[in-house]
Amino acid sequence: MQEQTITALCAALTAQQLPFAQGEPLAPHTTFKIGGPAAFWCTPRDAEQLRRTLQLCRENGVRVYLLGNGSNTLFDDAGFDGAVIDMRGLSGMENSGLDTDAVRITAGAGQTLGRLCSKAQTLGLTGLEFACGIPGTVGGAVYMNAGAYGSELKDVLESVTFLDSDLQLRTLPAADLAMGYRTSIFEQNPDWCILSATVVLHRGDGAAVLARMQELLGKRREKQPLEWPSAGSTFKRPQGAFAGKLIEDCGLRGFTVGGAQISEKHCGFVINRGGATCADVVALTEQVRQIVEARTGFVLEREIRVVK
Repeated sequence: MQEQTITALCAALTAQQLPFAQGEPLAPHTTFKIGGPAAFWCTPRDAEQLRRTLQLCRENGVRVYLLGNGSNTLFDDAGFDGAVIDMRGLSGMENSGLDTDAVRITAGAGQTLGRLCSKAQTLGLTGLEFACGIPGTVGGAVYMNAGAYGSELKDVLESVTFLDSDLQLRTLPAADLAMGYRTSIFEQNPDWCILSATVVLHRGDGAAVLARMQELLGKRREKQPLEWPSAGSTFKRPQGAFAGKLIEDCGLRGFTVGGAQISEKHCGFVINRGGATCADVVALTEQVRQIVEARTGFVLEREIRVVK
């Protein structure tokens, strides 16, 4: 990024009293604990600050990346030569009754799925149990239609409010969001910015909801390498197979490149054993992809987003 551009954006953000920092290390803001510094680290506190920040970045020709909990993101070792927008400031949450059985909850894009699930359980609402333990935010969950244990966000999603390409406020029903396996209309329109999502849940037994959540969390702890930094499931599930099983069957359990390793506990995860770089992870996943395709015919596609 040219010095003139940096100076201009600094001045513009400062003039409008929009919170930002420069040279913020990105590794601490991701679950992989990998990544160099961001040229700009912007922390809007509400939707209007976000809109103005995005507008100024556009006016100054600075690219942006929207970051939630950093649970599905792998930043380049050189960092991000643009503005990373920390969406966690948009974390409001409210609920309203629909009828005697169903309740809407609207949550900001920066709200964690964990807190949304906790809110549902506290209210005695069922439908979100599958999402407990998914280490992402509401915005990220919408973007990739997060799912687990046979359920997906689209199963409970009613609508999403976002800023479109012209930074105009829009709301679309879930049926119009092209939600599929780990994808949505937002992946096809990367300049749209999710602000909030509304889910519809149903009244149930709070104790039963808690028991189911605890059961699923126990399964995660038992089967997944939660003790190591990672970005969750590394590869999408290929049609007709499971990525982790394919990798295991190819003898790649524990396969290592630099500080990155195929987890010995669950072969669907790449973990940071310590000091792993983005280059290590990319090289490992590419070698795994090539080996699996050559030996099984299945083509693995990375689920994690590599941001350069």
